[in-house]
Formats: sequence, structure tokens, C-alpha cells
Amino acid sequence: MQLQEHWRGRTRYTVFDSDHGDGRRFAELVETWRADPQRPAHLHVIALAGGLQPGFHRIAQPDANVTLDLLAAPLEGALTQLNAHLDAIRLHTVDGTDFVRPLARLTALGARLAAPGLDADQRAALQAQGFAFEGADDAVFASRKPRLPVTPPPERRALVLGAGMAGCAAAARLRARGWQVTLVERHRQAAMEASGNLAGIFMPLLSRDDNIPTRLTRAAYLYALRYWEQLGGIGRAFDGAQCGVLQLARDAGHAAVSRAIALDGATPPDFARWLEPEQAAALLGLPAPDGGWLFPQGGWARPGSVCAAMLASCGDLLTTRFDAGDVTLERDGDEWLARAADGTQLGRAPTVILASGAGARRMPQTRDLPLQALRGQVTHLAPEHAPQLPLVLCREAYLTPSNSGVTCAGATYDLDADPQLRAASQQENVERLRALVSDPMAAEGAPLAGRVGFRCVAPDRLPLVGRLPDFAAAGATERLRDVPRHPGLYGLLGYASRGLIWAPLAAELLAAQLEGEPLPLEMALVDALDPARFVLRARRSSRAPAGFDDGA
Repeated sequence: MQLQEHWRGRTRYTVFDSDHGDGRRFAELVETWRADPQRPAHLHVIALAGGLQPGFHRIAQPDANVTLDLLAAPLEGALTQLNAHLDAIRLHTVDGTDFVRPLARLTALGARLAAPGLDADQRAALQAQGFAFEGADDAVFASRKPRLPVTPPPERRALVLGAGMAGCAAAARLRARGWQVTLVERHRQAAMEASGNLAGIFMPLLSRDDNIPTRLTRAAYLYALRYWEQLGGIGRAFDGAQCGVLQLARDAGHAAVSRAIALDGATPPDFARWLEPEQAAALLGLPAPDGGWLFPQGGWARPGSVCAAMLASCGDLLTTRFDAGDVTLERDGDEWLARAADGTQLGRAPTVILASGAGARRMPQTRDLPLQALRGQVTHLAPEHAPQLPLVLCREAYLTPSNSGVTCAGATYDLDADPQLRAASQQENVERLRALVSDPMAAEGAPLAGRVGFRCVAPDRLPLVGRLPDFAAAGATERLRDVPRHPGLYGLLGYASRGLIWAPLAAELLAAQLEGEPLPLEMALVDALDPARFVLRARRSSRAPAGFDDGA
């Protein structure tokens, strides 16, 4: 299928291929695109691929104007979960006709289809949905049915409030698309709150039912590993080590469930490997009574240094407003104004992204969101007070390898707002550390040292990514797409303890939404992260009989 004449004059061009194969067709398409002086500014390729973990995979490319999404799912399921406008489609050998309706839903008017080997039923089904065949294998999409709305080109100016992991990732992903970004931070520098810990752990989740938190965390973890390599690499562009993470089983029952997951054979060993007690103890050099999961690509990183690397990638067009103190937002025509407490204007833009963690609870536009600040005290141990580990060890608590003379252990989950270190939290961390390493004398006599941070947590422990809802205007809304939103106001909030890996993919998702690009996650996950979900849950709760709990 020759696409040069078809793509000329466009800003973005999206190709869907039902079989990525060995990647040769993708490479040839990129070369054709690169050689055409009249090419569209951005080429986006979506392809089905085997040999990957289930779900959607956004693969970073050397050229920021080329995007590759590999979908590890059957054709019909992938199309049902995809959010994109397809300009060109390549279908290889496909079965049945169930794929036709979801394909037509995504296809842009005038799109080209190349589909050799169709049978009569498939051809008829495609024609019924609006594909007009020009030969045996080629068609043009000419449906008169209503199409999905197309996002208009945005005015690429944004204010980002908060310079922790969420805000720095947002700035980086918007700057990669040419946006002018003003990053506003209440402190004197980036990563001064929860992102200021010396070490954060990166690892995936596993579950028997492959539930939404598991799928989201897997997608975010894999995206973060690729993105960090693009930044320059763990331990090179920023502080950290891909030393592996060993997650010990809580008890024999947990070990049995984990063993069953391992026996399914669906988890690649380079992603996660179950170790029986003897294997885990041999790797760790400490007792591991019930075994554990080894995540070979996991490890630890210093969040502040990751923030610095992301900001460094933004280039000169990033404007920073640090030491801004408390910030308020006001609407002025089609733009938002950010002001300091003394009235000083910090910036203005049509798009604002709230990435201020628990601080968002103080904003009038977001005070109805059910966000909670959970205190977390991390204990810092000198080498003589902590076991020296070859990797990160975790269960209910975690313990990092020593770095620059400090081992991190923790962290507590407290409901109070005390910002100071306290002995009771230190003792809690030490007791959990002792249980983790099966040593009742570990950290004996360790002085009180560490750091307190506050995690921003939603009731369902999932992040909030997308346009922020207007609770006051919601009325009798029953569907996510009908929830009224604040114009131009978006959130990247509620990262709990997983901001290190959630932040890059969440920022990429939001940037793709703003640009009208294909989304890097399946729609079931996109909807699960929509901040407006809490509007619908509040309505359900208000209609529930007394004593009823809907689990939200």
C-alpha cells in the first residue's frame, strides 16, 4: 500500500497493522516517511504483536515524531479497547467478521484499507460498514454514519502546578510535543515533598485475575523502563540501580497463590520468576521461609534525580516558577491564571495540569475529590545497622541496598499530618525490618534518622489522570463521558506509593489526550483512571440505602 500521496498535507498520520511480524514493515514505513519532504509531521503506527506481556505497549523511538504502539491482544479485543483515528489499515490473515464493527468505529473518513485474502463474508461485512472496494484487496472508508469526535489542534501552552514526579513527567511529555510549559512549584526546587525520598522502588504487581491495578502497574512499569533508557539509563542519567527486587511471600497461603501464578506459565522469567524458599535464601543470603517473587528488572531510584533528568530533557523552552508558595487559580476568558498568595501572576495558559499531590485538596476546583494524604516515615540506616543486600527486599516493608552509606527501610502509613521524625514510627519500621530479614536484633541501637513525606491517595488506590470534573454541575449524570468538566483543567494525582513508575505513563496518556493522539492504554484502564469516576460513585452512594457500601 503506497501511502505518500494519501498522507501529504496532514499533521498526523496513523497506520494500523494487524501483524507487526519482525518489524520490517514498520522500519520500511518509517524510511518512506523520512524520505518524503511532504510527509506529515508525526507518524503513528499501531500494530498487533506477539511475544509481549498482555496489553498495550508504547515503544519509544529515536525520532520523537514517530510513535509505535504494539498491542498484545486478539484483533477484536484490541480494536474494542483502542482509542484512535486510523488513516490507513493493513489486514493480514484474519478470522471471522467480529472485528469489522470495532474497526469501522475507529476508521477516519477517507482512510485506506489493504486486506489481501478476505473471504466473501468479510468483504461483505466491511462493505456494510462503509468500506468501498476499489479492487480485490483495496478499499476506501466512506461511511455516512456519525464518527467519533476529533480533538481540535490544541494551543500548546500549559501551566503545570507541582514539580514532583507527576509534574516533571508532565512537563517532559508536553515539551517532547513542542508545548510551551510553565512549571510552578511552591518550594524552592523540584522534588521537595514525597518525591524527595532517597530511594523509591520500581517493580510490577502480579495477581491471579490480572485485575486493573495489576494491568496498569505492568503497563506503567514496562513503559518506565523504556522511557528511563531513553533518558540515558538507570544509574547513568539518574541515581539508582536495576539490581532486582525480591518480594517475599507473606505466608504459606500467599506462597501457594504465587506458585499457582508461576505454574500458569504466562509470566516471562525476565519479568518475574518465582523462587522457592531455598532458591530465595541462596540469592538473598538470608532466610526466606515461604519463598518469593524475583523481579529481575526491578530496583530502586532516587526520585529527585529522576525529576532532574526529566526536566533536563525539556530544553530551554521550559519556564520554571519555583518558591511560589501557595498558588490559586482563576479563570480569565479562555485561559487560567496562576497567582501567588500576594497576587503576583505566575503564569497563564489555556491548559492547567494539577500535579501537586495532596496539595490539590486545597484548591477549590479539586476539593471535592476524595484524596487523602498519608504520612510515610522512611528510616535511614548506616551500613553497620542494616543487612547488606544484593537487591531490594520487600514484603509489608522494604529494605534497599546501601547507597552512599545509607540503607532505606520503611515506610509507615500514618493518618496524621506530623511532618517531624518520631521514635514510634522509627520503631515500627525497625520491627518490620526485623521480620523481613528474620533477625530480631537487626538495626539494634540505630539512631533516629530518616525522612517524612506525604503520599496522595485515592480510595481505590488508583491514580487520577485526565480532565477534572465539575462536581457542582454534575446533576444527574450517569456516564463518564457526560460528566461536566472544568474547561482546560486536568489532573495527575493520587500516585500513592507508585509515583516513580506511574508518573511517566500517566503523563504520556494525558499528553496524548490533549493532542488527540492514539492513547497508550486500553480504554478499560483509561476509564478506570478518569477523575470523573468519583462523581459517579458519589451519585451511587447518595442513592444507596442506609448502611450500604458500594466499595468505592
